[in-house]
Amino acid sequence: MFRTALRNVLAHKARLLMTVFAVMLGVTFVTGSLVYGDSQKQAAVDRASAGYDRISLNVSPNSVPGAPPATLDARTATSLAEVPGVAAAAGRVNGFAAVADREGRLLGSADFRKGGNFAPGKDGKDPAYAFTEGSGPVDGKAVALDEASAAKGGYRVGDTVRVGTSTGAESYRLSGVFRTDASKLSSGGSLVLFDDATAQRLYLEPGRYTDIEITAAPGTDTTQLLARVEAVIPKDSTAVTGAFLARLQANRASSGSDTMSQIMVGFAAVALFVATFLISNTFTMLVSRRTRELALMRAVGATRKQVRRILLTESVLVGLVASVAGILAGTGVAALLQALFSSADSPDAPLTLLPSTVIIALVVGTVLPVIAAWVPVRRAMAIPPVAALGAAEPAAPAHAGSLRTRIGAALLLTGAAATLYGALAADGDARTVIGLGAALTLTGAIGLIPLLSQPFTALLRPLLLRYSPVHGDLAARNTVRDPRRTGATAAALAIALALASGLSVLGASATQYLDGATTRDITADYLVQAPSGGQRMTPATAEPLKKLTGATYSPLNQSTEYQIGGVRSVLTGVDPAAIGRLLRYEVTAGSLDSLAQGKVAVADYKARANGWKVGQSLPVKRLDQQGELTIGAIYRADEQSKVLPSITAPDSLVARFDSTPHTDSIVVATAGGPGRAQHASVVKALGDNPALSVLDKEAIRSEDTSGIGNQLNIFYALLSMALMIAALGIANTLAMSVLERRKEIGTLRALGLDRAGVTRMIRIEALLVGALGAAVGTVMGVFTGWALGNTLQESVAGYALVIPWGRLALGVLLALAGALLASLWPARRAAGVDIPAATAAQ
Repeated sequence: MFRTALRNVLAHKARLLMTVFAVMLGVTFVTGSLVYGDSQKQAAVDRASAGYDRISLNVSPNSVPGAPPATLDARTATSLAEVPGVAAAAGRVNGFAAVADREGRLLGSADFRKGGNFAPGKDGKDPAYAFTEGSGPVDGKAVALDEASAAKGGYRVGDTVRVGTSTGAESYRLSGVFRTDASKLSSGGSLVLFDDATAQRLYLEPGRYTDIEITAAPGTDTTQLLARVEAVIPKDSTAVTGAFLARLQANRASSGSDTMSQIMVGFAAVALFVATFLISNTFTMLVSRRTRELALMRAVGATRKQVRRILLTESVLVGLVASVAGILAGTGVAALLQALFSSADSPDAPLTLLPSTVIIALVVGTVLPVIAAWVPVRRAMAIPPVAALGAAEPAAPAHAGSLRTRIGAALLLTGAAATLYGALAADGDARTVIGLGAALTLTGAIGLIPLLSQPFTALLRPLLLRYSPVHGDLAARNTVRDPRRTGATAAALAIALALASGLSVLGASATQYLDGATTRDITADYLVQAPSGGQRMTPATAEPLKKLTGATYSPLNQSTEYQIGGVRSVLTGVDPAAIGRLLRYEVTAGSLDSLAQGKVAVADYKARANGWKVGQSLPVKRLDQQGELTIGAIYRADEQSKVLPSITAPDSLVARFDSTPHTDSIVVATAGGPGRAQHASVVKALGDNPALSVLDKEAIRSEDTSGIGNQLNIFYALLSMALMIAALGIANTLAMSVLERRKEIGTLRALGLDRAGVTRMIRIEALLVGALGAAVGTVMGVFTGWALGNTLQESVAGYALVIPWGRLALGVLLALAGALLASLWPARRAAGVDIPAATAAQ
């Protein structure tokens, strides 16, 4: 049986290649997804742990929760340098430092703008930094900059660099450009080095360090050195090895990469699900085409069991060959994904092919073909040999009362009902219910696609007949000839388009909401903010804006720890005379002018939750201070707004309870409105400080929505894998269909249909299948996107459904283009059919 199976596999080269191709596609994208995810995870781990091999020991003070960060003094560093076996003990200082390029744009990502100290040893070098240009700073007038930031900012040694820290901004001469490892500089970040004294002045106190790095002398045992160091360091500090720090950072990076790994596994599952339809469709066509051959084997004495074993053995052989090819191709796909998603800020990620990935790929490549072949084999074995020998092309119509149709309808109705319930109930488990309902709905729709293919084709038939009466009619008939095959081919496209459409709806709705949640509340020209981890703004930060002629401004001074009417609250102090012209207050009761009288204005959601009304006086308490305040106005606000506070108070009222409020942001309106000159004047008035961002509405919009856009682009790119599988599935299905219909195509050619006509007919068939899958998938995606978005409306005021017609249309066009491209090779093969040989075939 094995020899017979091998002979059958090798006897039909074209059939073999198309079957291998179908299985290989599934293995390719499963392997590609897993290899890409593992490679990114390994790269993050390698980068996070890099550099700690140069650190023998690290000494750091023990931090007390709620207390200021602890430090170490210079005497500790001196004592450690004298411990036997210690080659050097370098005190380190860390803090925030912001550098802008020549156009004023901040360098580095928000959470990784750092400053540190250059700590040279006796040889004048700091082992943590390798200088590519110049040297480290040796006085308070110079700084050094990491290589990537210097290149982005356009800085060379000798240039003047403006650096902002938590204490303000100063100009320095660039003394050098360096490279370093991840222990000092995170991927995508920026690092500024100061000399020792300057770094201590800016971040700590003279003679203090954040931690101390120890380098062991050659030949020193680290364990013994650790014991000697622990005997010297203060009791409230800890010494650990560099190897321990490397493991700690690697574990953190691994945990942080788990989300990407889960996403990649999810997309691998989607790709596998889509590929299953392709593989099943291919084997169904394959067994159907060999019905007469199998019947002949039965007629000459082979039992059903033997024939079944031959076919399943063939599927295993095909699966093994396809698995190996898919693993190789999948590794190439992972390399392509890295090239597409890589950036200057992302770590290098050498391809990582784990044994588990190989095992999964082999299992997928061999088990799926066996499962896919099982149903058509059983169906073929149920046909009596005599009937099969005399059969023409067996049709497989989808009847309205068939078991498949009934199950599909039940799943569709159940899933739709569950999705609607989840969307309208909007309770805590709503999204889980919607997810399950959407899965059932999509599964049911896939089961009904064979039935839907007939009315869908009938709907488009008049358009096809107008475009091409003969070829359109032939294509429409061929499409509905085998609805199951058409449905299975279109189902792959439907899955990809459903996911893409759902993401598009959610992304467009969230983008519009985030845009409106901030920009609609600002009538000022600019919003001044401090980057994450940067300068702590105070009311005094806004004082320099007084010298701007015609400018109106107000800091938003947040003050916490209030108990107002027994309710924990936050007050935001503003300038009562200016705030009405800077923020859009939609007052629903009272008047905003009451702020000038010492009263407060409350957001409607805050007032509604606590039963507060205009004119009501409430007791207020903060720490050991007590008083009373009166509500003078209630205004409509979005709880998620970044600028409109829950309680707006005059700054004089806040100052009574809190002498050091935190200024969250400053809103500024200039005399001439927004513009390049006005922006420059605001920046200059604030001291040309890179640690302060001056954002216009477009910059705010871009900052708030860029994250969603970037994530959607990655998801779209990953979903394109499923779309590619679906398109290639159309190509494979059409190619095998051409093999089945050689006699029919030859007859049509003999009756006068030219090569161009055959090509057009095949292309129209592909477009019909593509349109069916795109239509079902888009409808399912929009429905699911609406349902998920509806659960946000209760908790997120202002969220509304947005249908991104342009993106949806683009998705449909891409599906049709993919289907058309997929038809090129089958159409060419059909056009090249030899007429005499085809018409003579049995």
